[in-house]
Amino acid sequence: MIILFNKPFNVVCQFSPHDPKNGQSGHPTLKDFIGIPNVYAAGRLDTDSEGLLILTDDGALQHQLSHPKHKEIKTYWAQVEGVAQDADLQALRQRVDLGDFVTMPAEIRVIDEPANLWARHPPIRERKATPTTWLEIKISEGKNRQVRRMTAKIGFPTLRLIRYAIGKYNIGDIENGQFKVVK
Repeated sequence: MIILFNKPFNVVCQFSPHDPKNGQSGHPTLKDFIGIPNVYAAGRLDTDSEGLLILTDDGALQHQLSHPKHKEIKTYWAQVEGVAQDADLQALRQRVDLGDFVTMPAEIRVIDEPANLWARHPPIRERKATPTTWLEIKISEGKNRQVRRMTAKIGFPTLRLIRYAIGKYNIGDIENGQFKVVK
C-alpha cells in the first residue's frame, strides 16, 4: 500500500507523541490524520515543513524511497526572503559546503507562487519592505534541514518549505491535511 499525505505545517512525522518528559509533543502527529494501521513513513519531513510524505506498509519500498543510496529526486517549493535572481542561485547548482557535509549539485529555478497553494497556519512572518521569491529546488539527498541550510548559505533564508514530489509521486491535487491511497 502507498499513501500520499499532504502534511500540514507543525505536524510531527510519527504516529505517537514523543517527549521524554511527559509523553506528549504538543504537536499533532500522523495519527491525527491517517487512521490506517501498519503503515510507516518513508523518510521524514521537518515539523515546520509542509507537503508530500509517503507512507507504506512495504518495507522494501520504504527503504528505496528513503535511503540516500537510491537517489530519489525530491522536489521542493521554497519561499525565501529577498529577491533571488538566477545568478544568486548558481552556487546551489554546484556543490555547496554546509560545514558538516558538501551537497550534491541541485537543480534550482525561480518560479511563480504555486497555483492552488493553501494558506499556512500560522502564516509566515512577512515584512512589507522585504519581498519574497519562490524557488523550485530538486535534490537527491535530503539531509536534515538541507534545503533551508542551502538557501540560507546564499543569503536567502527560507520562510516556507513545501515538498512537492519524491520521484514519480507528488501531492498533485491532494488538499493540505488530506491523503490519497495510490496502491
